[in-house]
Amino acid sequence: MPTIPRLFVDQPLNPSADIAGTAGQAHYLGSVMRRAVGDEVCVFNGRDGEWRTRISVLRRDRIAFHLEAQLRPQAPEDDLWLLFALLKRDTTDLVVEKATELGASVIQPVITDRTNAGRVNEARLLAIATEAAEQCERLTVPDVRTPRQLADLLAAWPDGRPLFTAIERAADAAPIRAFDGPCALLVGPEGGFTPQELDALCRYQFVAPVTLGPRVLRAETACLVGLALLRSPGCR
Repeated sequence: MPTIPRLFVDQPLNPSADIAGTAGQAHYLGSVMRRAVGDEVCVFNGRDGEWRTRISVLRRDRIAFHLEAQLRPQAPEDDLWLLFALLKRDTTDLVVEKATELGASVIQPVITDRTNAGRVNEARLLAIATEAAEQCERLTVPDVRTPRQLADLLAAWPDGRPLFTAIERAADAAPIRAFDGPCALLVGPEGGFTPQELDALCRYQFVAPVTLGPRVLRAETACLVGLALLRSPGCR
């Protein structure tokens, strides 16, 4: 039995409604997936749950869906943020994709003194996150934010959200443990934070230095391991 395609749409989802898709979705379903009018497609918008639809219009650059039934209601998801120092393009792409699969609700690229990249294509990162959300069957697409300077983020940090910061060689770094409430993980660049950045981090009470284990991990590995451990029941 063929897999039913699953797509994100940025429109309200209501019973018996007809909604338009994008030209890219028309190309994907018609030319790549070889779907036709009448075929099933699942859609979600991050607000109204997931719905079964039928393709009602399909042309080269136009597609529309007729909503038939809600398959899953919208449900709360993890309030888990990932902050990471920008990496080279392919590595940043990997982090965004896998962080989406692991349930990150916010993905915040950070600029540090040793950041290993100068620019980022925000539209590309959002597209990667959207495709990952479609594939992994989550009901939301994470908020992929504009890169910000580390100092600016720390100065404007919201109350009530601990910032678990991977500082492998800090004397007071405790092993990372699962955390149930709103929280964030900060992973620095290859080469680590500078002494000045470490001093700045230590001045904030919401910063909790953590270690991810006995080995020094690559930055992209640390992002994914840290996210998994923060939500792992076996690490409480």
